Amino acid sequence: MRKPRATSLDPLPMVVSLPGWISATSAETIELGAFHSGAALAHLSLVTAAGAVPEALWRDRLALMAAEVCAGIAGRREGARGLRDALHLTKAGDDPGPAGKVLQQWSRAVARPISVAHLAKVLEGVAGPERIAQCLDAAGPTPVDRAAQVIEAMLTDSPYTEVAALILADAVLAKSLGGTHVLPLLSLSLKARDLRLRGDELRLACYRAVAVGVRQALPLAGDLARAAVRLRAVAPKLRSKGAARAVDLFLSRDALAPSALDFMSDRAARRLCDRLVALGAVQELTGRDTFRLYGV
Repeated sequence: MRKPRATSLDPLPMVVSLPGWISATSAETIELGAFHSGAALAHLSLVTAAGAVPEALWRDRLALMAAEVCAGIAGRREGARGLRDALHLTKAGDDPGPAGKVLQQWSRAVARPISVAHLAKVLEGVAGPERIAQCLDAAGPTPVDRAAQVIEAMLTDSPYTEVAALILADAVLAKSLGGTHVLPLLSLSLKARDLRLRGDELRLACYRAVAVGVRQALPLAGDLARAAVRLRAVAPKLRSKGAARAVDLFLSRDALAPSALDFMSDRAARRLCDRLVALGAVQELTGRDTFRLYGV
């Protein structure tokens, strides 16, 4: 059967949601968990292979979602808006606060290809290069098993390093699947109680979490693919010098303050952001009149 071609109106050639049979029943055993998560990951690979998803933007938006989960595990109540403010409205070199640091770690983790050196910078003071190398070399029968091993090993040795454990687990999962960058999936739904599990119970929790994570990541991929089409369509209408560079940034970052467009004057950056909102290509994310953030 010939696959339908992507079009400018429908940038993805398949449905970006999990088939119902994958999530119709709860995975009560390791075997069912492995089957469900494997089917979910296979469907995810079909969507990403289409090449329509702006993957840097997708990863950064998923990083925000993972950071929100991690903040909750740490007992913090900041939602997506508070996390964005903490990260994007903090001056370079200043402390973004505990919640902002979580989003900062996730955003940095997904921004560059997986490597020991890169992750050591992201997790400086929490996990050293030798420890990270051991995690990335985890062995096991499935990618999810390897990720679960990383969580168990990290939290057994250092019980309060949940963010680092989850970043490394998603790095191992992505690497085992042939990916080049961390893709937050496990981290989207694992709860604090799951992270206290060990052995087969933790493995089953991770299998379930992967299926849930894919179920959240897929519709987001579809939304961003369509949003990318809209943004690219309006790009020729932009007259500002540096507009093309700004469009590229919007297609790679979850949110931007006008000041992030530092290759433009402050006034030009604000006018460009407002113009993109008027054209329906980006959104103003805060609802405020000042200290605004914009994103696809």
